Amino acid sequence: MTHLLNDSWLERSSTVANSRMNRERGCRGGNSYVKELSFDPIEFLEARLRSREAIAWLDICCGAGTALIEAAGHLGSLGFGSRTSIVGIDLVNVFAGHGDLAGLELVECSAMHWRPDREYDLITSVHGLHYIGDKLALLQRAASWLTRDGVFIANLDPSNLRLEDRHSAVRTIISNLRKHGFVFNSRKRLIRLNGKKEIELPYWYLGGDDKAGPNHTGQPAVTSYYSRHKNPRVPYIDAIV
Repeated sequence: MTHLLNDSWLERSSTVANSRMNRERGCRGGNSYVKELSFDPIEFLEARLRSREAIAWLDICCGAGTALIEAAGHLGSLGFGSRTSIVGIDLVNVFAGHGDLAGLELVECSAMHWRPDREYDLITSVHGLHYIGDKLALLQRAASWLTRDGVFIANLDPSNLRLEDRHSAVRTIISNLRKHGFVFNSRKRLIRLNGKKEIELPYWYLGGDDKAGPNHTGQPAVTSYYSRHKNPRVPYIDAIV
């Protein structure tokens, strides 16, 4: 029997409050956002700052915020601090000290409860989706938070997406995401979207399994279950708390 938890209970899980994933990762270098995303946030932001007045970057599940601190420091050293907004959110406050870097904000908050007050040129999540219950809801919300030419990029392991019959949802869900403009790199397990989108996917969230075990990262992750029916009856689920 599979015991599924709603997001409120998942956020109390030791799997979700994982202190070993993404806590100290920097922006550039060996253990970095550049390595994990095959994308350099600093280079992207710096290029945009040379052609527009202001930019904004949102990082979901930012860990200690080390990568954001590094980026804010670099852009500030170039004189871009007052034109830059860098926001990191994480469920657990383990933020590194960052003094008074201009434009940097680290927020202790659930990614599912957080609400933006602006649009973002860049939204990232480095291995954060592994610990989110309703992964599709977060993808849809992030798509709506982008600027018209903004970029969203995140790690996504499709083995953590399941349908109510316990079968993998890789083909059907990834296919639907692609129809809405997402690009999924199956080899690197990266999902990307260019430009703001208002998306409504034909799946209903059932709950998350925090006992699913490790995914490709080697760390325990949450497997998210969905139904293709609005009012599903799922007899094998022991309980949705």
